Amino acid sequence: MLHDHRQGERVMFAGLAIAVALTAVGLYRTDAMSDHTWVAVDLALPAPAVAADLPSMAASPVLRTVQVEPGDTLGGIFDRLGISAQDLHRLLEHPGARGPLTRIQAGAIFEFEFDQQGQFSAIRFDADEGERAELRLSGSEVHETRLARDVQRRAFTASGEISQSLFAAGAEAGLSDATLLELANVFSYDIDFAQDIRVGDRFTVVYEEVWRDGERLRSGGIIAASFTNQGRKYHAFRYVRADGREDYFDGEGRPIKKSFLRMPIEFARISSRFNPNRRHPILGTIRAHRGVDYAAPTGTPIRAAGDGRLTFAGWQNGYGRTIIIDHGNGYTTLYGHMSRLGRHRVGGRVRQGEVIGYVGKTGLASGPHLHYEFRVKGIHRDPLKVTLPKPEPLPAIELARFHRHTAPLLAQLELLENRRFALAD
Repeated sequence: MLHDHRQGERVMFAGLAIAVALTAVGLYRTDAMSDHTWVAVDLALPAPAVAADLPSMAASPVLRTVQVEPGDTLGGIFDRLGISAQDLHRLLEHPGARGPLTRIQAGAIFEFEFDQQGQFSAIRFDADEGERAELRLSGSEVHETRLARDVQRRAFTASGEISQSLFAAGAEAGLSDATLLELANVFSYDIDFAQDIRVGDRFTVVYEEVWRDGERLRSGGIIAASFTNQGRKYHAFRYVRADGREDYFDGEGRPIKKSFLRMPIEFARISSRFNPNRRHPILGTIRAHRGVDYAAPTGTPIRAAGDGRLTFAGWQNGYGRTIIIDHGNGYTTLYGHMSRLGRHRVGGRVRQGEVIGYVGKTGLASGPHLHYEFRVKGIHRDPLKVTLPKPEPLPAIELARFHRHTAPLLAQLELLENRRFALAD
């Protein structure tokens, strides 16, 4: 009997507990008119959890991210993080790793991984624009994995009109300095950007930028552009030939690149022109000036005006440190008053645009400048006026392919020009 009485109490209390719980959530109602019904329910309660029953948690690695500062070396970074020189040596011995790890640049991001004991275990870095590399130490071995990254080339457009300077107009149009310099380089064979630019000159550009993971990496070059200089319009289109060679061409399919640059120094000021009756600034006598002088700070790079072979590199009378290049077919150029010469030697070949020396004031020079001469079969010609034959256009089959490629770009340039300048006119 005692057992049955206690069993009844357990049933009653269990029913009461359920009723209280259901009443709290609005699912059980009692009032004076209702009948009370007691229900016995067996509830299986979970056993208390013990540490052995909890899921095991792997120790998470510790990550340290380092952005390279100017003057940093990888050895210095490893030393600051307390990573041994032995680990660095093991990484550098891994095939293909020495280049990316030793030629680091300011702004580059390195991620270092350490285990819970503080031991260095892995390094991650950009192998190139399109891949991120991980080098993981495992015993005496180094394991490499590569992760592809989404790199995009996005096309943008810009147009501007010069009211103060080319750089001011470019900034107003939203062009980076790198893209603006590329624009000037593309048209440098036809336009002297130091002397020919005028207020009212216009430009329209279709250009690329390289983006990765939603962030801009760098400028990607000019796709197509037009430049109106003193009323004359020039076009340039980037085009990849059928054989894979990439160059810029004008609207007729002729290479933009000419045999010679208009000027062998960028954005310099002409301080003295070609003049057979000029009075020498130092000697004070009438002495023919058979070249063009470009004033520029000491150390400004001087570029080869065209492909050729060095026939002289050294000191030459009033010219001071001088270089002479033979371009073939009777064409030679001379560069004088250099502060120092470049790496090329007499007899060696140079390519157009390569740096051959640096501006100075050696010899009979009143200030730092480049003296530049242009000779045809030994006769001095004015570099600013000499007429050179136009390069040949693309072959017929290639030219048809070129026009198919550039037709939509030309239409886009004209549309942008009409939108930008129609109201101004």
